[in-house]
Amino acid sequence: MSPHPGISASTLLGVGPTPTSEQVALDATLAAPLPTLDLTRSTTTDRALRSTNSSVLPRLEPGAAGARLVPSDGRRYEPVKTLGRGAMGEVALVEDRDIGRSVAVKRLLGHTPGPAEVARFVDEVRTVGRLEHPNIVPIHDVGVDENGALFFVMKYVDGETLESIIARLRGGDAVTRRTYDVTRCAEIFVGILRALQYAHERGVIHRDIKPANVMIGRFGEVVLMDWGVARPIGGEREGSGDTLGNVEGRASMTHAGSLIGTPLYMSPEQTRGRNDALDARSDLYSACVVFHELANQGHHRLEAMSSLTELLVAIQSSDPPPPARVFEHADVGAEYVHFVRRGLARDPAQRWQSAAQMIDELHLIADGRFRVQCPMTLTKRVTREIGRTVDRRPITSVSLVALSLLGVMALVANAFHDALSVL
Repeated sequence: MSPHPGISASTLLGVGPTPTSEQVALDATLAAPLPTLDLTRSTTTDRALRSTNSSVLPRLEPGAAGARLVPSDGRRYEPVKTLGRGAMGEVALVEDRDIGRSVAVKRLLGHTPGPAEVARFVDEVRTVGRLEHPNIVPIHDVGVDENGALFFVMKYVDGETLESIIARLRGGDAVTRRTYDVTRCAEIFVGILRALQYAHERGVIHRDIKPANVMIGRFGEVVLMDWGVARPIGGEREGSGDTLGNVEGRASMTHAGSLIGTPLYMSPEQTRGRNDALDARSDLYSACVVFHELANQGHHRLEAMSSLTELLVAIQSSDPPPPARVFEHADVGAEYVHFVRRGLARDPAQRWQSAAQMIDELHLIADGRFRVQCPMTLTKRVTREIGRTVDRRPITSVSLVALSLLGVMALVANAFHDALSVL
């Protein structure tokens, strides 16, 4: 159940075609409309797709004359349960009978998906396939099932989404609130940033950073999922060896004026449909919105918005709230307040410019060596530095403290003597 309400979308501020459904969820992903592809030059699209979902490793069975190898039959990937379902595809937990492990399979729905849907699916496979990183879900295999549906196999992350954690925080669950203090929230955020740093350095932006696309594993691992609307920075695909060729208007190309992403987590430039102008800073803005919501006990900064139009206007025109109102539902240090306010700046030039820069800043905050930007951060920084000095030079520090106390005592004694003299 989504923690955010559905809303009427009668207009999108002139940034693109209105979605066809009457209700649009603020936390639902919007994708570019699929173009019609000219495949007259293709020599492969009319060929029947043969199933590759068959077991290949033989079984070892005991016999009178000893163990023998028996060829395997049946499906390699045996369905267990559906994990999620969208307009064009579904993700299911399956058992890999050959290797003997649980994996996740994303399958393209529809008995006869069009070339544009296939092109978008292929783009996702190749985008994720190029991004091998501990914080990005890896692809193990790709194939065709017995019904002719394309699928790819991913690592199954046994855990929960950040969306479910945020729902519990918002609901006031005491255990969750104790577990996910600001320090733990920052650790999770660093995991998201590391995934984005890797992708951005390879010229790819995600465009749909939101809690539902972040998995927290049983052992605390952070994995950024669902790269279905990812694209190269600048809009051009890498390489020229794509299956469907460099067809003008292909599915991976976004359309100027289209809303792509999830409204609640879009950057200002994303809400204007400026898809060709999006760069890494748009992803970083969205990630900062997620961090703020997580650290703010599950309360989104624009949760009061009641319509898509109102939400888009607020994102485009509202500056970050003043420091005292950034974290209204949680007790968070001033150093994080200043960090988030910079991350949510409307002007990309005023934001953090890279994931690496944000990671470095969070490490400084964790070490107590954050920037002095207000009386509160000054007090905390001075206190921290005094503590570090005591740790490094305990004897000298104790001596200085003793001398200071003696000086104070001398001043007090002198003042008392002067008072008695007057009497």
